[in-house]
Amino acid sequence: MLRVTADTNIFISGLNFAGIPRRILNLAESGAIRMIVSDDILDEVRWVLRRKKFAWPEAKIDSALTQILWFCEHVKPNESVQVIAEDPTDDRILECAVASRSDYLVTGDNHLLKLGRFRNTKIVKPADFLEIQTQEERAP
Repeated sequence: MLRVTADTNIFISGLNFAGIPRRILNLAESGAIRMIVSDDILDEVRWVLRRKKFAWPEAKIDSALTQILWFCEHVKPNESVQVIAEDPTDDRILECAVASRSDYLVTGDNHLLKLGRFRNTKIVKPADFLEIQTQEERAP
């Protein structure tokens, strides 16, 4: 089973809109992939959902995070990395991928995508990940 770290933007898009990010979250919820989260990712999801753009009520945010924790594996990274100088908060996503030994990091963030890979984790766009996951599912 593929181990996947999803960037915050996947959670935000998947929680708010239909489309590829929601399909990725549904794969995790169904058990087709093993999605990994850390406290830093959950904290950023909470922060973004509170912002004026989304303005989710606190009870709805709590419910969404509880659901995420139900279908995701929670890790506590024990290694700090400093890779993305343009946006150091992206380093927290890499730390989760490293701690969880994720096969893939799925993101729409160009700072992360330009790396292509970090250690043993491939960094891919959401649509590319769905294609990869479909091929994995079909493999004997």
